[in-house]
Amino acid sequence: MDPIARLPRAVQGVTYAVLSGLLLVSLNAVMRLVTQTMDVYQAQFLRYLLGLAVMLPFILRDGLAAYRPNGVAGQAWRGVVHTAGLTLWFTALPHIPLADLTALGFTTPIFIMIGAILFLGERSVWQRWVAAGIGFVGVIVVVAPNLTGTGGFYNLIMLASAPLFAASFLITKALTRRDSPQVIVVWQSITVSLFSLPMAWPGWAWPEAYVWFLLALCGLLGSLGHLCMTRAFALADISASQPLKFLDLIWSAFYGWVIFAEVPSSTTFAGAMVIFAATTWITRSEARRARKT
Repeated sequence: MDPIARLPRAVQGVTYAVLSGLLLVSLNAVMRLVTQTMDVYQAQFLRYLLGLAVMLPFILRDGLAAYRPNGVAGQAWRGVVHTAGLTLWFTALPHIPLADLTALGFTTPIFIMIGAILFLGERSVWQRWVAAGIGFVGVIVVVAPNLTGTGGFYNLIMLASAPLFAASFLITKALTRRDSPQVIVVWQSITVSLFSLPMAWPGWAWPEAYVWFLLALCGLLGSLGHLCMTRAFALADISASQPLKFLDLIWSAFYGWVIFAEVPSSTTFAGAMVIFAATTWITRSEARRARKT
């Protein structure tokens, strides 16, 4: 039995959210390596195509009928919106340090929390807003001393992807009401691959063998990460999981240090402690709320 399944439902949700963040930041680190060797839009296409390949054995085992969605239109719209956000994100990826890239993406949870209240009818719980605010302060502590503007125009491109990803995740939350996480992840890979192919084709060049390995690893990390994220959305309010996204900065700072020799400063560790305090508090708050309901 899955050990996470033994936890209270809300705690399961935040646990899957934390796992999703770790997996997706790992994916981002590997993708940054990949985009230094090949066209970014080709990398975007192959990442999702290989993500589908990773899921193929499960599709063949369970049968195609098990992965038929309850309405293709919702999956297609999610694919369109997510591809638009990815196109901006991949454009910025090779030009911005990993920790800064992650920090700039932290505007996405704010858009998600607002959208969840306006469009999904979720309750406006003050503890979640406080946790998000404290976590954002931690991000500012980390990045403010290092905002030299070296990212230039690409910082704006990265910021522009945030509301698109928020819309994609809100659509995902709505889809969890009628489709399983596995179906949603498979159709995400299908739709993003299809919509990314026209951008990948003009700059196409066959990758070297080691790049294929990295792309296959990206497919695995991405599929697992989005599966955990979709399970988190199915188990708990989407706004409850968003303050936990600030943990991603810790993961990205670690990878930036190990892979790209970007040494974390003292403010990084100070901000990490603020983020840790916010995420620990919201997790305990959600656990208490679950016991009362």
